Amino acid sequence: MKMDVPKSLFLHEDSLGIVTDLYQLTMAAGYFEQSMQDIATFELSVRHLPENRSYLVIAGLEQALHYLTHLKFSAETIKFLGQLPIFNNVSQKFFEYLKNFTFSGNVHAMAEGTIAFAGEPLLRVTAPIIETQIVETYLLSMINFQTSIATKASRVVYAAQGREVIDFGTRRAHGPQAGVLAARSCAIGGCKGTSNVFAAYALGIPPVGTIAHSWVMAFENEQDSFNKFHETFPDDTILLIDTYDTLVGARHAATIGKKLKGVRIDSGNLLELSKEVRRILDNEGLPHVKIVASGDLNEDRIDDLLKNGAPIDSFGVGTEMVTSKDAPALGGVYKLVEQKHDGRTIPKMKFSEDKLTYPCKKQVYRTIDKAGNFVEDVIGLEGEKIGGIPLLIPVIKDGKICYDLPTIHEIQRAASNNLAHLPEPFKRLTGAKTYPVTKRQGLEAKRHEAEKILRDMNIP
Repeated sequence: MKMDVPKSLFLHEDSLGIVTDLYQLTMAAGYFEQSMQDIATFELSVRHLPENRSYLVIAGLEQALHYLTHLKFSAETIKFLGQLPIFNNVSQKFFEYLKNFTFSGNVHAMAEGTIAFAGEPLLRVTAPIIETQIVETYLLSMINFQTSIATKASRVVYAAQGREVIDFGTRRAHGPQAGVLAARSCAIGGCKGTSNVFAAYALGIPPVGTIAHSWVMAFENEQDSFNKFHETFPDDTILLIDTYDTLVGARHAATIGKKLKGVRIDSGNLLELSKEVRRILDNEGLPHVKIVASGDLNEDRIDDLLKNGAPIDSFGVGTEMVTSKDAPALGGVYKLVEQKHDGRTIPKMKFSEDKLTYPCKKQVYRTIDKAGNFVEDVIGLEGEKIGGIPLLIPVIKDGKICYDLPTIHEIQRAASNNLAHLPEPFKRLTGAKTYPVTKRQGLEAKRHEAEKILRDMNIP
């Protein structure tokens, strides 16, 4: 009996067209069958920030741009779609159209590492309406996830008060691909290294790793395991000391001497243990040896440790950071704001309760003071004369990237610089103030105009 070979769930570029929700493709087919070729503009934004978040660190744009410039449908995926019952009454011409499908539109976006706030357009797509519709799911998925993790990482880094934070989260990420994207986002948020080797290889993020408890347990005794590890890695000896008894482990580690670089504590009362381990190391003449802490850490726990004087030099943070455990889903939305039809530009908006949107292409302008610190953001119409720095920049023109992609290190520096200029009251881990974001009068006028137009079109 012949068995079907399972299909890989890892992404292939010729399959990007179907990495979406089904309704995007049914709408695309509907637009095609109705000969709708209007140029539409959609904007991606976040209506409300998660609890205890007062800002966002934008991430995911590079992968979004790669998707838009490599989006296509393979013959195999087109055949699959054609066999779905929902497409039974769709003409063959639609599937012929998909064979040559590419994204041909324009995109404006906030650069990665930019600090953004609720209600601001983070990305704007203008293209034939079929194209703008098909790309919604992927763009939301990529921007939502990476922005969420970069923001969480920035909070952890802020709590660490200048101490090194390392991404230890791949094993707890929502799959290997998510682990790589999380490592990238954590770097943007300020982490200095990652345990993820592929992310280190692909992105140039410093790889960091020591030993597991299994190494210690594999030898007859702890001291022997430490000696053998040092013998193999004499210049990079960081030892995990809590497999059996943390304080005994610290004494065993100290016998390595001056070449010992660090010890890691992964469990127990990190405050008391770190103080005792520091005392043991100092008494052995090893003040240079760093203490690394790990084990279910987050920004609140790190903040509490340091406020109580824990002598910890760096933090390995995993589950809480790469899943943004306290706020695991960012509520980004992608909404139609403008449509060109029969030579007219028609503003579009939603009236839904609690989900009201503003029409037309928009721009975000940031006012800063003489020291470069953020003062206020203003959302206005694209092209409106407003003082301040425009945050949405052109990144794709006529389907091609028109933007010099920065390296991950340049993005990290940009994020760090932006966070440094966000005033302290807006960065607090709890009770942070709400940053002032206002809407320009011209935008409010367009909203009222759109309401009248749509109501005149017999919308109750």
